[in-house]
Amino acid sequence: MVIPVHDVNPVRRTPYVTYALIAASVLVFVFMPGLSGSMAGDSSLARLCHLQAFLDHYAAVPQELIHHRLPRLVPTGEVAVDPRQGPGCLVGPPDYDKSPALSVLTAMFLHGGWLHLLGNMLFLLIFGNNIEDRLGHIRFALFYVACGYAAAYGYAYFNDDSTAPLIGASGAIAGVLGAYLVLYPRARVWVLVPFLIFLPLRLPAWIVLGFWFGLQAVYSSGEGIADAGTVAYMAHVVGFVAGMLLAWPLRPGTPPPPEPRGLLFGRRARRPGR
Repeated sequence: MVIPVHDVNPVRRTPYVTYALIAASVLVFVFMPGLSGSMAGDSSLARLCHLQAFLDHYAAVPQELIHHRLPRLVPTGEVAVDPRQGPGCLVGPPDYDKSPALSVLTAMFLHGGWLHLLGNMLFLLIFGNNIEDRLGHIRFALFYVACGYAAAYGYAYFNDDSTAPLIGASGAIAGVLGAYLVLYPRARVWVLVPFLIFLPLRLPAWIVLGFWFGLQAVYSSGEGIADAGTVAYMAHVVGFVAGMLLAWPLRPGTPPPPEPRGLLFGRRARRPGR
């Protein structure tokens, strides 16, 4: 897996929406109930129950998205002690009115850990500014939300019986990556390639993003990994394709990125005539 760190593709305007999305995601993560104890190393059952109840309320649940109904019993956030099975999280009838469709929007700003958050924000920072520059602030915000919804409902369609909360901006950011691949396939991206040490290379965007999408597609099919774990790879695939389709009409009018100078694939590029 390559780690992008910077792209050689300057923008004409300040990406205010991209910065706002990153700031909102970080703030929501910092103030998420139950996560403060996690960052301090507290793995108590009370914290886990509190976090589970919060996510069940505000995260997108595939079964709810497809069947448009809330479960009869949900976590309450309290600890219950069963004499036969030991302590666990108490469940009961929901005391809130949840909109499954609106939960897709709130879920985009929820993350399960620092690595999840920082990985998403890194990709958004590197590639989101150029897409916002091409679309404009308002259209980029609408594009981002549309890709997030497509990713969530696409994942729910293939996992309609799942009750596991779906969180994170990965689906929406995958849409940004898909749009970048369509609009700026030849832009150069500085990446770190882990090979004994992290090797810095400058590669075309179509290689970096095409490789990323290929991995997501393979993992979503269950190939290449023993267990998909908690990563919703299918949401990444659907979001990426949605971003490509939405950006395709803009492709003819998009100016190409500047031709980079200097190091290319670890070697210094030659100038014409030399």
